[in-house]
Amino acid sequence: MGTHGATHQAGSGGITREKALRAVAAGIVGTIAFDLFGLVLGQGWDLPGLLGERIGGGLFVGALAHYANGILLAVIFAGLAPLFVGALWLRAVQFITIQTIFGVWLFMMPVMGMGALGLNMGIMAPVMALVRHWLYAVVLGLVYARMLEGSGE
Repeated sequence: MGTHGATHQAGSGGITREKALRAVAAGIVGTIAFDLFGLVLGQGWDLPGLLGERIGGGLFVGALAHYANGILLAVIFAGLAPLFVGALWLRAVQFITIQTIFGVWLFMMPVMGMGALGLNMGIMAPVMALVRHWLYAVVLGLVYARMLEGSGE
């Protein structure tokens, strides 16, 4: 199966240590894609800075928190992937859409002072948050699928 058609079978036994490690790597690559897209859009390396300000510790601590979040989401996705439908990249988009609505729009953005959905920052804030998270998801799903193909799982 090619990367675009790789699927994760329901009932395949949950997440193994090997799958979790592959998810960690895929989460890092997905988070890099998320960040590079923000740079291309002219938003700079915005999220680590905002997180560092909010939790204290500056940019370094914010970057650690940001990448830890990307890794954690990837591992959670790897465990929940059998609940979604389609190729792994599409399953990742489904998962991240739910996560963005509840975890970003309705929790993180209000906590960071941006208001519900981030609308205090303008109408484009929730749109760009979703688009950037979709990019993370597509990269996560494609990289994770490729790593599973290479492992024989």
